[in-house]
Amino acid sequence: MGQENFKQMRKAMVVSQLRTTDVSDPRVIAAMSHVPREDFVPAAQRSFAYADRGVQVGEGRALNPPLTTGRLLNVAHVTKNDNVLLIGAATGYTAAVLAQLAGSVTAIEANAKLAATAKKNLAGVEGITIETAEHVDGWSKSAPYSVIVIDGVVDQIPQTLVDQLAPDGRIVAAVMNDGVSRLALGRTAGEHVGYQYFADCGGCPLPGFDKAKTFTF
Repeated sequence: MGQENFKQMRKAMVVSQLRTTDVSDPRVIAAMSHVPREDFVPAAQRSFAYADRGVQVGEGRALNPPLTTGRLLNVAHVTKNDNVLLIGAATGYTAAVLAQLAGSVTAIEANAKLAATAKKNLAGVEGITIETAEHVDGWSKSAPYSVIVIDGVVDQIPQTLVDQLAPDGRIVAAVMNDGVSRLALGRTAGEHVGYQYFADCGGCPLPGFDKAKTFTF
C-alpha cells in the first residue's frame, strides 16, 4: 500500500473518528494528522493502522484505537510547558504524537522487546526518553510530571503514579468500571486526585494494573 493511500487513511481517521467525537483541540488533531501511525505497527498490520479498533503489535499487546488516544489527549491539554509521563509506550506511536505537543516526554514500557522497537521507531525524535520499567512504577527519577497519560485500559490507577504528579497536574486513562471502559481525567487537589469520567470508550488492556483479588464466603 502506497504512502498516498496511508495519507488518505490518516485524513479519514481525523474526519470520521476524531472530529465527530469531541476531539476538538486543534493541536491534537494536527499532531495525529502528522504522525504516520502505519510506521508503528508490524508490516502485516499496516492496512489496519487507522481502523477504529486496536492494532496488534506483538508481545500480546495492541495500540489503543485512535479515537481513545485522541479523546484522552484532547482533555489532557498538553502544551510545550508540560513534562509528560507516558505509561505503555508500546511501539512508540503515542509518544510520537505527544512529542508534537509537549516540552518533554518520558515513555515507560514494561516489555523489553517493545521498548527496543519504540526506541528504533523514535530514533531522531527530540524530547522523548524511552525507559524500560514496570508500568505501575512509572519513572520517579524525572518526576514530578504535569501530565501523566496511561495509554491503555487499566483496572485501577495506582498511588505510585499519582505520587509522581506535580501540583495542579492531571492524569488521563481508560479505567474499567463495572465492566465498562470509561475515560477518566484526574486533577490533583492537595494530596489527592479527583477523577471525572467523561466518556465510555473501548480500548486495549495495559498489563500490570490488576486489582488485588478478594475472597468471598
